[in-house]
Amino acid sequence: MALFSALRLHRNSRSRWRITVGLLALVAGALPSVSADAAAPPSGSVSDTAPTATWSAGPFVIPNISGTAGTVSCGNPQLCDDYALKVSVPAGYDTDHSLRIDIKWPDTAADFDLYVLDANGREVAASASSSDPETVLLPALTASYTVRVVPYAPLGDRFTGVASLVANPADPPPSTAVPPTYANSSAPDGIKDAHNAGEPSIGVDRASGAAMFQAYTSTLKVTYDGDGTATWQDKSAHAANGCPLGSTTSLDPILFTDPAARRTFESQLAGKTALTCYTDDDGETWTPTGGSGVNSGVDHQTIGGGPFTPGGPGALTSYPNAVYYCSQDIADASCAVSRDGGLTYGPAVPMYSLLDCGGLHGHVKVAPDGTVYVPNKGCGGNQAVAVSEDNGLTWTVRKNPSSTPGDSDPSVGVGAGGTVYMGYQNSDGTARIAISHDKGKTWLYDQNVGAALGIKNIVFPAVTAGDDDRAAFAFLGTTTGGNYQDAAGFKGVWHLYVATTYDGGQSWVTVDATPTDPVQRGSICTSGTTCGQDRNLLDFIDVTLDAQGRVLAAYADGCTGTCATGGPQNYDALASIARQATGNTLYGAFDAVVHGARKKPEGGQ
Repeated sequence: MALFSALRLHRNSRSRWRITVGLLALVAGALPSVSADAAAPPSGSVSDTAPTATWSAGPFVIPNISGTAGTVSCGNPQLCDDYALKVSVPAGYDTDHSLRIDIKWPDTAADFDLYVLDANGREVAASASSSDPETVLLPALTASYTVRVVPYAPLGDRFTGVASLVANPADPPPSTAVPPTYANSSAPDGIKDAHNAGEPSIGVDRASGAAMFQAYTSTLKVTYDGDGTATWQDKSAHAANGCPLGSTTSLDPILFTDPAARRTFESQLAGKTALTCYTDDDGETWTPTGGSGVNSGVDHQTIGGGPFTPGGPGALTSYPNAVYYCSQDIADASCAVSRDGGLTYGPAVPMYSLLDCGGLHGHVKVAPDGTVYVPNKGCGGNQAVAVSEDNGLTWTVRKNPSSTPGDSDPSVGVGAGGTVYMGYQNSDGTARIAISHDKGKTWLYDQNVGAALGIKNIVFPAVTAGDDDRAAFAFLGTTTGGNYQDAAGFKGVWHLYVATTYDGGQSWVTVDATPTDPVQRGSICTSGTTCGQDRNLLDFIDVTLDAQGRVLAAYADGCTGTCATGGPQNYDALASIARQATGNTLYGAFDAVVHGARKKPEGGQ
């Protein structure tokens, strides 16, 4: 019966691969037709004086996989369970309280999904991953809801639901540091894929200063003159410059620049392998590689690198660092390590199975001591990092207990002394970040870094770090609350924001890096292949820093032309970079943003 979970290959938290539909339907056809017990009780209420309501339902046998097509449908036999929930609270109660709804079940191999509908039947929140429990957070307002539970892969199991009014965690005061400012540039129209830059990646060659930007199958080189003016050039890998497998059709593009060794990798996912080349001269010439380990996954690839853990086998060539290739498969997610500079990889080793975490993961980062981190947005009821302290041989999942699962992949940055910064979208849509001094075993200072600016929803967290007490957290955010995936009803305006800490994550200063130029108007869909045109930005953005510690955030600008000045959304995806222009950088030695040849500090990603 564990087949259901093993087959649940996510494109993201609220859509599954088409293969799942057919296979689950095939298995479901062999199951007996058993009616489920409806929610008991069928309705309930919570208030400031009676803050908790509990119900249960089941057993469920027949799976409801209709959500793979984008919209859940409920029919006969019973394929959904609805619970009527009434919330009654005083005015202003939502200032420091939230409505939390959890559903949980005994069998970790089973899977249920959670949706919340308002009094008009409109979806206002959802948690449809492989997490157990599934959790949503809503503002604590007087309202009536339908809590809908869908047995995606029930395996004959029951579920228990709990609705509760909970106090919001208190955030420390924002940082008193002078806010940095950012200057934005975009690829000119003559560059291929200039307007096809969803899911951008960025790295900086810290010797030459060139920023390398991946836009779908194109690799772009961006250089800056003394006054910060950007020049964009197409340096894509192709047969004429040494990479015959470059610039081909891709399921997932990714770029990684090793900040110490100056090597940039560009990779295109192609089933259970990757078409990968690297350059040591900022894209003038490229070298093809083996691409990935065996047996690698089929989705959500990421490449990263850094020092080997001391005492291990180490490098096999003059290239000093380890290179990691990680990706998601049907039943697990795995990483493979290269000891020859990314030319070849060893076998792929599972980081976790779908019984531990949802399939999708964020991008791999390597600490100065060789510890490897891969973040995940849903491991049980929390977000977490998969950690390897032995060069990818074994992995441990370490959760942040203050977090709840979100819809966007979290991100980690690692400071020069090993401090880990994990930025994530909480299940209420807010921008939160926590830090760890013990490789994810415990977490400190977890806080909402968007609260001071009134940011209600974010997507695409991306984190980088420099000195051990300095880090930056970039994300797309909006001050409009509610269901940001409601294509018809959500009217929010999105900007690129960057939060920065100069005191080890105790406090953060957050700025709008695109104050006069919205990145998107209306909804942003994070539901993968079931989305409409509002998935123009795809699934993530990226952030890095240069040799002086300036922050560079890569994003796709989805609102260009007349849209930027108040016109209708045009669903663009223009390759863009926000580069820090003023303020203290992530390397204290360069707080004055000195231009010239000074020795760069070591470490930090």
